[in-house]
Amino acid sequence: MKKTDTLKEIVAKKKERLLEAKQNLPEETLKAKIAGLPLTRPFIEAINKPHAISLIAEIKKQAPSAGIIRQDANPIDIARIYADSGAQAISVLTEEDFFGGNLSYLNEVKGAVNLPVLRKDFILENYQVYESRFYGADAILLIAELLSKEKLSELMGLADTLNLDCLVEVHTEKELKKVLSLKVPLIGINNRDLHTLEVDFKNTEKLFPLIPKGNAVVVESGIKSYQDILFLKILGVSTVLVGQALMAADNIKQKIEELMGW
Repeated sequence: MKKTDTLKEIVAKKKERLLEAKQNLPEETLKAKIAGLPLTRPFIEAINKPHAISLIAEIKKQAPSAGIIRQDANPIDIARIYADSGAQAISVLTEEDFFGGNLSYLNEVKGAVNLPVLRKDFILENYQVYESRFYGADAILLIAELLSKEKLSELMGLADTLNLDCLVEVHTEKELKKVLSLKVPLIGINNRDLHTLEVDFKNTEKLFPLIPKGNAVVVESGIKSYQDILFLKILGVSTVLVGQALMAADNIKQKIEELMGW
C-alpha cells in the first residue's frame, strides 16, 4: 500500500486556497491596505534571552498526526493563558484544512496579548507574506524544503521590507546547508518529518552542532517534558516551540510550568 505524503497533500490544498484568496483580495489591494498598519512587534528580540530557554507557545486545534487536539480551543483564551504563563512569543497555525487554523486568529491573538505573533503556515509565495502582515503577524515561518534557495531569499527580503521576522525551518542536513548559505538569523530545527509525520528527537542532536554559534535556533516538535528541555539546554538551544503538549493539557499554565521548569 502506498504511504500518504502529508506534505504533498497540504501543499496541493494550499495552492487551491491561494487562488481563492487572490480572487477575494487581490495582491494590489492587499499591499494598499498594509500601508497604514501599526508597527510589528520584534519577534527575534523577544525570544533571544541570554542564559535561558525561551518558549514560543503554539495555538493549534488539530494536526494530521494527532487529529483534534483540543475541541474547545478559543485562540484568545489560550493566548492569554500563554502570556500569563510566561511565554516569550505565540505561534498561530493558520492552515485551515489540516490544522483547523484561520488567518483571522492572528489579529484576535494580537489584540488579546502584548507578545509577538508568528504565523505558522505553508508559505509558498509573496502574496502570503503580504497577507501575513495584513492579518497581524510579526513573524512568518518559511519551510526550507518547500522553497528554492532563490525563493527563500526573495521571501525573506520581502518580509524584511514589511518588518516581519522569519523563522526558517529545516529537517535535513541538505536543507540546513541551503539555509546557512543565506545567513538566516533564526533557524528552526523540526524533529518531525513532514512527509511521514514521524518525530525523531535525534534530528536536533544531529543538526544542532552543524549550526554556527552565533545563530539563534528554535527546536520544534516532540517536546513533551522537562527532561527534553534540559537536554536541549545542555546542547545550547535558545528557544523551543511547543504546541501539542500544551494544547492537549488539562491545565495549560501548569503544563508550561512543569515543562519549562519555571
